Amino acid sequence: MERVPVLKIGDILLVSIQTDMEDQVALQLQEDLADRIVATGCHGVIIDISALDIVDSFVGRTLATIASISRVLDAETVVVGMRPAVAITLVELGLSLPGIRTALNVELGMDLLARERAADEDDDVDLTDPDDSVVTQP
Repeated sequence: MERVPVLKIGDILLVSIQTDMEDQVALQLQEDLADRIVATGCHGVIIDISALDIVDSFVGRTLATIASISRVLDAETVVVGMRPAVAITLVELGLSLPGIRTALNVELGMDLLARERAADEDDDVDLTDPDDSVVTQP
């Protein structure tokens, strides 16, 4: 069975789907990606679907499931490279892909994840650390 490679770039996992997604390949990707998130501690996943001409309802649901699993494992998912025909098909199938952010290409997807990570770090305040302080307005 064919497997989709999962590459680690910093704290991001990059998945570039270069072949039609058969059901078994999609399920294997879901499992492989969950294992890699846990093994690497990555906080972001980018799935590049620019090579896909068509996405059926099963693959669409699998992408949404991957995003949900990733989120539970503390990693955000961004799907990049979606062709207009694929977007139209997903909408026509009624798949809103909850939990999945999108970007036009890998570079923009990496920027999006970096901005989200920076915002999350700004929100993290350790109340036991005297150097962290919370300023409140009256």
